[in-house]
Amino acid sequence: MKDYILLNCLTNVHFIIFICLFVCICSIDLFARLSQHKGSSEIKMPIKLERKHALPMTLVPIMMALGFVLFKLYTASKITNPETGRVSRINLKPEQELQLGIEAYAQVKKDEASKIIQSGRDVDLVKRVTTKLAAAAAQRATVHYNWEVSVVQSHEKNAFCLPGGKIVVYTGIIPIAQNEAGLATVLGHEMAHATSRHSAERLFRSDITQTLLGGVQGSLAQLDPSQKQAVMAALGAGAKYGSALPFSREQESEADHIGLLYMARAGYDPKEAVAFWQRMDEQIGKGSPPEFLSDHPSHGKRIEQLRKWMPEAEQELAHNRAPAA
Repeated sequence: MKDYILLNCLTNVHFIIFICLFVCICSIDLFARLSQHKGSSEIKMPIKLERKHALPMTLVPIMMALGFVLFKLYTASKITNPETGRVSRINLKPEQELQLGIEAYAQVKKDEASKIIQSGRDVDLVKRVTTKLAAAAAQRATVHYNWEVSVVQSHEKNAFCLPGGKIVVYTGIIPIAQNEAGLATVLGHEMAHATSRHSAERLFRSDITQTLLGGVQGSLAQLDPSQKQAVMAALGAGAKYGSALPFSREQESEADHIGLLYMARAGYDPKEAVAFWQRMDEQIGKGSPPEFLSDHPSHGKRIEQLRKWMPEAEQELAHNRAPAA
Protein backbone atom coordinates (compact mmCIF):
# COMPACT_ATOMS: atom_id res chain seq x y z
CA MET A 1 0.00 0.00 0.00
CA LYS A 2 2.82 2.45 0.92
CA ASP A 3 4.46 1.81 -2.46
CA TYR A 4 1.34 2.94 -4.29
CA ILE A 5 0.89 6.05 -2.10
CA LEU A 6 4.48 7.00 -2.96
CA LEU A 7 3.81 6.23 -6.62
CA ASN A 8 0.76 8.49 -6.58
CA CYS A 9 2.98 11.38 -5.45
CA LEU A 10 5.85 10.66 -7.83
CA THR A 11 3.66 10.42 -10.92
CA ASN A 12 2.63 14.07 -10.43
CA VAL A 13 6.23 15.32 -10.43
CA HIS A 14 5.99 16.43 -14.07
CA PHE A 15 3.96 19.46 -12.96
CA ILE A 16 6.98 20.68 -10.99
CA ILE A 17 9.27 19.90 -13.92
CA PHE A 18 7.11 21.94 -16.29
CA ILE A 19 7.09 24.92 -13.95
CA CYS A 20 10.87 24.82 -13.48
CA LEU A 21 11.43 24.52 -17.21
CA PHE A 22 9.15 27.44 -17.85
CA VAL A 23 11.04 29.67 -15.42
CA CYS A 24 14.21 28.84 -17.36
CA ILE A 25 12.46 29.60 -20.65
CA CYS A 26 11.24 32.97 -19.39
CA SER A 27 14.76 33.82 -18.27
CA ILE A 28 16.12 32.98 -21.72
CA ASP A 29 13.37 35.03 -23.35
CA LEU A 30 14.09 38.04 -21.15
CA PHE A 31 17.82 37.74 -21.76
CA ALA A 32 17.21 37.65 -25.52
CA ARG A 33 15.08 40.78 -25.34
CA LEU A 34 17.63 42.66 -23.28
CA SER A 35 20.41 41.59 -25.63
CA GLN A 36 18.62 43.36 -28.48
CA HIS A 37 19.14 46.67 -26.69
CA LYS A 38 22.93 46.35 -26.48
CA GLY A 39 24.56 49.21 -28.26
CA SER A 40 21.38 51.25 -28.41
CA SER A 41 21.57 54.99 -27.75
CA GLU A 42 18.44 54.71 -25.66
CA ILE A 43 20.17 53.61 -22.52
CA LYS A 44 18.36 52.82 -19.29
CA MET A 45 14.72 53.78 -19.29
CA PRO A 46 13.56 51.64 -22.27
CA ILE A 47 15.44 48.66 -20.91
CA LYS A 48 13.90 49.07 -17.48
CA LEU A 49 10.44 49.33 -19.02
CA GLU A 50 11.08 46.19 -21.07
CA ARG A 51 12.27 44.29 -18.01
CA LYS A 52 9.31 45.50 -16.01
CA HIS A 53 6.60 44.55 -18.47
CA ALA A 54 7.93 41.72 -20.64
CA LEU A 55 7.96 38.95 -18.06
CA PRO A 56 4.45 39.46 -16.61
CA MET A 57 2.94 39.59 -20.09
CA THR A 58 4.86 36.43 -21.02
CA LEU A 59 3.47 34.64 -17.98
CA VAL A 60 -0.21 35.23 -18.83
CA PRO A 61 -0.75 32.10 -21.01
CA ILE A 62 1.02 29.74 -18.63
CA MET A 63 -0.83 31.20 -15.64
CA MET A 64 -4.12 30.68 -17.48
CA ALA A 65 -3.09 27.10 -18.30
CA LEU A 66 -2.22 26.45 -14.66
CA GLY A 67 -5.61 27.85 -13.68
CA PHE A 68 -7.32 25.44 -16.06
CA VAL A 69 -5.22 22.58 -14.71
CA LEU A 70 -6.16 23.40 -11.11
CA PHE A 71 -9.83 23.55 -12.11
CA LYS A 72 -9.62 20.19 -13.88
CA LEU A 73 -7.87 18.63 -10.91
CA TYR A 74 -10.47 20.05 -8.52
CA THR A 75 -13.47 18.89 -10.57
CA ALA A 76 -12.08 15.47 -11.57
CA SER A 77 -13.46 12.33 -9.98
CA LYS A 78 -11.19 10.58 -7.49
CA ILE A 79 -11.25 6.79 -7.49
CA THR A 80 -9.51 4.34 -5.18
CA ASN A 81 -8.24 1.08 -6.61
CA PRO A 82 -9.87 -1.68 -4.51
CA GLU A 83 -6.85 -3.98 -4.91
CA THR A 84 -3.91 -1.60 -4.32
CA GLY A 85 -5.47 1.40 -2.59
CA ARG A 86 -3.95 3.82 -5.10
CA VAL A 87 -5.99 6.99 -5.61
CA SER A 88 -6.24 8.40 -9.14
CA ARG A 89 -8.15 11.16 -10.92
CA ILE A 90 -10.31 10.70 -13.99
CA ASN A 91 -12.82 12.83 -15.89
CA LEU A 92 -14.87 10.08 -17.56
CA LYS A 93 -17.96 8.46 -16.10
CA PRO A 94 -18.08 4.63 -16.26
CA GLU A 95 -20.79 4.76 -18.94
CA GLN A 96 -18.68 7.10 -21.09
CA GLU A 97 -15.69 4.81 -20.72
CA LEU A 98 -17.85 1.80 -21.58
CA GLN A 99 -19.11 3.51 -24.73
CA LEU A 100 -15.54 4.18 -25.86
CA GLY A 101 -14.73 0.51 -25.30
CA ILE A 102 -17.80 -0.68 -27.20
CA GLU A 103 -16.95 1.53 -30.18
CA ALA A 104 -13.30 0.43 -30.24
CA TYR A 105 -14.30 -3.23 -29.85
CA ALA A 106 -16.72 -2.98 -32.76
CA GLN A 107 -13.95 -1.53 -34.92
CA VAL A 108 -11.51 -4.29 -33.96
CA LYS A 109 -14.08 -6.96 -34.77
CA LYS A 110 -14.74 -5.29 -38.12
CA ASP A 111 -11.03 -5.07 -38.94
CA GLU A 112 -10.33 -8.66 -37.87
CA ALA A 113 -13.65 -10.16 -39.07
CA SER A 114 -12.04 -12.71 -41.38
CA LYS A 115 -9.69 -13.97 -38.66
CA ILE A 116 -12.01 -14.18 -35.65
CA ILE A 117 -12.67 -17.80 -34.70
CA GLN A 118 -15.90 -18.83 -32.98
CA SER A 119 -15.11 -22.34 -31.77
CA GLY A 120 -12.33 -24.79 -31.13
CA ARG A 121 -9.80 -25.61 -28.44
CA ASP A 122 -8.25 -22.13 -28.30
CA VAL A 123 -11.63 -20.43 -28.00
CA ASP A 124 -12.71 -22.82 -25.24
CA LEU A 125 -9.44 -22.22 -23.38
CA VAL A 126 -9.70 -18.43 -23.58
CA LYS A 127 -13.34 -18.36 -22.50
CA ARG A 128 -12.73 -20.76 -19.61
CA VAL A 129 -9.88 -18.65 -18.24
CA THR A 130 -11.78 -15.40 -18.78
CA THR A 131 -14.80 -16.70 -16.86
CA LYS A 132 -12.68 -17.68 -13.85
CA LEU A 133 -10.79 -14.39 -13.82
CA ALA A 134 -13.99 -12.36 -14.17
CA ALA A 135 -15.39 -14.06 -11.08
CA ALA A 136 -12.15 -13.36 -9.20
CA ALA A 137 -12.15 -9.69 -10.23
CA ALA A 138 -15.78 -9.26 -9.20
CA GLN A 139 -15.00 -10.12 -5.57
CA ARG A 140 -13.59 -6.64 -4.90
CA ALA A 141 -14.58 -4.66 -7.99
CA THR A 142 -16.26 -1.27 -7.65
CA VAL A 143 -17.41 -1.33 -11.29
CA HIS A 144 -18.83 -4.52 -12.79
CA TYR A 145 -18.46 -5.34 -16.47
CA ASN A 146 -20.19 -7.49 -19.01
CA TRP A 147 -17.01 -9.20 -20.14
CA GLU A 148 -16.75 -10.14 -23.82
CA VAL A 149 -13.89 -11.88 -25.58
CA SER A 150 -12.91 -12.43 -29.21
CA VAL A 151 -10.17 -14.80 -30.34
CA VAL A 152 -8.23 -13.81 -33.46
CA GLN A 153 -6.31 -16.43 -35.48
CA SER A 154 -2.92 -14.78 -35.85
CA HIS A 155 0.78 -15.31 -35.17
CA GLU A 156 0.78 -12.04 -33.25
CA LYS A 157 1.80 -12.56 -29.63
CA ASN A 158 -0.66 -10.20 -28.04
CA ALA A 159 -3.88 -9.69 -26.10
CA PHE A 160 -5.61 -6.57 -24.83
CA CYS A 161 -8.67 -5.49 -22.90
CA LEU A 162 -10.55 -2.35 -23.91
CA PRO A 163 -12.41 -0.11 -21.44
CA GLY A 164 -15.55 -1.75 -20.18
CA GLY A 165 -14.21 -5.31 -20.37
CA LYS A 166 -13.94 -6.05 -24.10
CA ILE A 167 -11.08 -8.53 -24.60
CA VAL A 168 -9.20 -9.52 -27.75
CA VAL A 169 -6.76 -12.46 -27.71
CA TYR A 170 -4.45 -13.34 -30.61
CA THR A 171 -3.71 -17.05 -30.84
CA GLY A 172 0.02 -16.37 -31.19
CA ILE A 173 0.22 -15.77 -27.43
CA ILE A 174 -1.20 -19.20 -26.53
CA PRO A 175 1.93 -21.29 -27.28
CA ILE A 176 3.96 -18.98 -25.01
CA ALA A 177 1.30 -19.22 -22.31
CA GLN A 178 1.53 -23.05 -22.60
CA ASN A 179 -1.26 -23.69 -20.09
CA GLU A 180 -4.27 -22.14 -18.36
CA ALA A 181 -2.17 -20.50 -15.66
CA GLY A 182 0.11 -18.94 -18.27
CA LEU A 183 -2.88 -17.55 -20.14
CA ALA A 184 -4.36 -16.36 -16.83
CA THR A 185 -1.17 -14.32 -16.36
CA VAL A 186 -1.82 -12.52 -19.64
CA LEU A 187 -5.57 -12.07 -19.29
CA GLY A 188 -5.43 -11.17 -15.60
CA HIS A 189 -3.02 -8.37 -16.47
CA GLU A 190 -5.20 -7.07 -19.30
CA MET A 191 -8.41 -7.29 -17.28
CA ALA A 192 -6.70 -5.39 -14.45
CA HIS A 193 -6.17 -2.46 -16.82
CA ALA A 194 -9.94 -2.32 -17.33
CA THR A 195 -10.98 -2.70 -13.70
CA SER A 196 -8.38 -0.10 -12.66
CA ARG A 197 -9.74 2.27 -15.32
CA HIS A 198 -6.26 2.97 -16.58
CA SER A 199 -7.47 4.26 -19.95
CA ALA A 200 -9.56 6.99 -18.33
CA GLU A 201 -6.64 7.95 -16.10
CA ARG A 202 -4.29 8.19 -19.09
CA LEU A 203 -6.78 10.37 -20.97
CA PHE A 204 -7.03 12.72 -17.99
CA ARG A 205 -3.28 13.02 -17.57
CA SER A 206 -2.83 13.55 -21.30
CA ASP A 207 -5.37 16.37 -21.16
CA ILE A 208 -3.50 17.98 -18.27
CA THR A 209 -0.17 17.70 -20.10
CA GLN A 210 -1.57 19.16 -23.33
CA THR A 211 -3.09 22.07 -21.39
CA LEU A 212 0.28 22.85 -19.82
CA LEU A 213 2.10 22.57 -23.14
CA GLY A 214 -0.46 24.88 -24.73
CA GLY A 215 0.16 27.45 -22.02
CA VAL A 216 3.91 27.25 -22.52
CA GLN A 217 3.49 27.59 -26.28
CA GLY A 218 1.41 30.72 -25.80
CA SER A 219 4.02 32.15 -23.45
CA LEU A 220 6.68 31.69 -26.11
CA ALA A 221 4.74 33.58 -28.77
CA GLN A 222 7.32 36.37 -29.05
CA LEU A 223 10.28 34.04 -29.47
CA ASP A 224 11.87 33.46 -32.84
CA PRO A 225 9.96 30.60 -34.58
CA SER A 226 13.02 28.36 -34.68
CA GLN A 227 13.70 28.97 -30.98
CA LYS A 228 10.06 28.32 -30.16
CA GLN A 229 10.09 25.07 -32.12
CA ALA A 230 13.27 23.91 -30.37
CA VAL A 231 11.89 24.72 -26.91
CA MET A 232 8.56 22.99 -27.59
CA ALA A 233 10.37 19.94 -28.97
CA ALA A 234 12.48 19.77 -25.81
CA LEU A 235 9.41 20.13 -23.60
CA GLY A 236 7.56 17.48 -25.62
CA ALA A 237 10.45 15.08 -25.18
CA GLY A 238 10.59 15.89 -21.47
CA ALA A 239 6.87 15.22 -21.12
CA LYS A 240 7.22 11.90 -22.94
CA TYR A 241 10.35 10.49 -21.32
CA GLY A 242 10.01 12.21 -17.95
CA SER A 243 6.30 11.70 -17.34
CA ALA A 244 4.21 9.77 -19.87
CA LEU A 245 6.45 6.71 -20.27
CA PRO A 246 7.29 6.33 -16.56
CA PHE A 247 3.60 6.65 -15.71
CA SER A 248 2.69 4.05 -18.35
CA ARG A 249 5.26 1.67 -16.85
CA GLU A 250 3.76 2.22 -13.40
CA GLN A 251 0.31 1.36 -14.73
CA GLU A 252 1.73 -1.78 -16.33
CA SER A 253 3.29 -2.76 -13.01
CA GLU A 254 0.01 -2.16 -11.20
CA ALA A 255 -1.77 -4.35 -13.76
CA ASP A 256 0.86 -7.06 -13.21
CA HIS A 257 0.26 -6.88 -9.46
CA ILE A 258 -3.54 -6.99 -9.70
CA GLY A 259 -3.46 -9.64 -12.42
CA LEU A 260 -1.33 -11.82 -10.16
CA LEU A 261 -3.97 -11.51 -7.42
CA TYR A 262 -6.76 -12.29 -9.88
CA MET A 263 -5.12 -15.47 -11.13
CA ALA A 264 -4.39 -16.67 -7.59
CA ARG A 265 -7.94 -15.85 -6.51
CA ALA A 266 -9.20 -17.86 -9.50
CA GLY A 267 -7.25 -20.90 -8.31
CA TYR A 268 -4.17 -20.69 -10.53
CA ASP A 269 -0.63 -21.04 -9.18
CA PRO A 270 0.81 -17.47 -9.18
CA LYS A 271 4.33 -18.82 -9.69
CA GLU A 272 3.29 -19.58 -13.26
CA ALA A 273 3.34 -15.81 -13.87
CA VAL A 274 7.11 -15.76 -13.34
CA ALA A 275 7.53 -18.75 -15.64
CA PHE A 276 5.45 -17.01 -18.33
CA TRP A 277 7.56 -13.84 -18.30
CA GLN A 278 10.73 -15.89 -18.39
CA ARG A 279 9.44 -17.53 -21.58
CA MET A 280 8.49 -14.12 -23.00
CA ASP A 281 11.98 -12.84 -22.26
CA GLU A 282 13.54 -15.81 -24.04
CA GLN A 283 11.39 -15.30 -27.14
CA ILE A 284 11.23 -11.54 -27.60
CA GLY A 285 13.28 -9.97 -24.82
CA LYS A 286 16.48 -9.63 -26.84
CA GLY A 287 15.01 -7.05 -29.22
CA SER A 288 13.28 -4.94 -26.56
CA PRO A 289 14.30 -1.28 -26.18
CA PRO A 290 15.84 0.00 -22.93
CA GLU A 291 13.21 0.35 -20.22
CA PHE A 292 13.42 4.16 -20.07
CA LEU A 293 12.44 4.30 -23.76
CA SER A 294 9.53 1.88 -23.34
CA ASP A 295 5.98 2.20 -22.05
CA HIS A 296 6.32 -1.25 -20.42
CA PRO A 297 8.72 -2.45 -17.70
CA SER A 298 11.50 -4.76 -18.84
CA HIS A 299 10.79 -8.47 -18.50
CA GLY A 300 13.48 -8.71 -15.83
CA LYS A 301 11.86 -5.93 -13.82
CA ARG A 302 8.50 -7.61 -14.13
CA ILE A 303 9.86 -10.89 -12.84
CA GLU A 304 11.53 -9.11 -9.92
CA GLN A 305 8.28 -7.37 -8.97
CA LEU A 306 6.18 -10.53 -9.34
CA ARG A 307 8.48 -12.31 -6.91
CA LYS A 308 8.07 -9.44 -4.45
CA TRP A 309 4.26 -9.73 -4.65
CA MET A 310 4.28 -13.54 -4.54
CA PRO A 311 3.58 -13.94 -0.77
CA GLU A 312 0.44 -11.81 -1.13
CA ALA A 313 -0.70 -13.84 -4.15
CA GLU A 314 -0.05 -17.13 -2.38
CA GLN A 315 -2.27 -15.95 0.48
CA GLU A 316 -5.02 -15.27 -2.06
CA LEU A 317 -4.54 -18.77 -3.46
CA ALA A 318 -4.79 -20.32 0.00
CA HIS A 319 -7.94 -18.38 0.85
CA ASN A 320 -9.67 -18.97 -2.45
CA ARG A 321 -8.37 -22.37 -3.47
CA ALA A 322 -10.39 -23.86 -6.29
CA PRO A 323 -8.60 -26.44 -8.45
CA ALA A 324 -8.05 -25.17 -11.98
CA ALA A 325 -9.10 -27.46 -14.81
